Amino acid sequence: MALKTELYNLLKSIARKLGFDVIRYQHHCHPLARRLRLMQHYGINLIVDVGAGEGQYAVLMRQRGYRGRIVSFEPLSASFAALQAKARRDSAWEAVNLALGDHNGEAILNIAEHAVASSLLPIYPEIVSFYPGGRPVASERVSVRTLDAVISDYLRPEDRPFLKLDTQGYEKRVLEGAQASLPRFLGLQLELSLRPLYQGEASFLETLDYTLSQGFTLMALEPGFSHPETGRMLQVDALFFREN
Repeated sequence: MALKTELYNLLKSIARKLGFDVIRYQHHCHPLARRLRLMQHYGINLIVDVGAGEGQYAVLMRQRGYRGRIVSFEPLSASFAALQAKARRDSAWEAVNLALGDHNGEAILNIAEHAVASSLLPIYPEIVSFYPGGRPVASERVSVRTLDAVISDYLRPEDRPFLKLDTQGYEKRVLEGAQASLPRFLGLQLELSLRPLYQGEASFLETLDYTLSQGFTLMALEPGFSHPETGRMLQVDALFFREN
């Protein structure tokens, strides 16, 4: 045991010098293991992945053992091309080139230097001051639909669906466009800002209260984006499920 501990500490020291970290994987408390365990407990067999980017979330869930269907929505054309290429190699994964929101129509997507920070909302300038990757570099007109308008194309009677939203400040608007379909979902994962990062973004408490009012219970919080200098946590991923 002593030798194993010494080896572990040596690996941690080397990894940190290289800019990485090595931690023990503990199934009972690791955030990703907890997320998958919750999904298994609720029998989730469909993930509706909104704000999919290039498919990072779906790939991670596959690596962690999720084998059910995935439907990924991504509006940014460049990111969608990469997403679609990955989805084509997986028969249970479908990619859709759409933004979801609270209306049906079109909108201007603000494209950030780091594509994952792109949003239908403008970013606050003070955020760009310490996160240059959020700087807008272009824009693109995209199609927007409500989840209510499109979900019937993907939802089957036997599905036990889970909704993941990573829409850079647009999460509450997506939920508001899902008033008819949201009762079908057993679980949600929302990226929530502890302080607004985008202009017009609903506050943490507003989105939390709205989600709880829809019959969900907060069951886990996973740390996300934080201020690089102060360490202040700015975003978290919140997991909700229907307790009954």
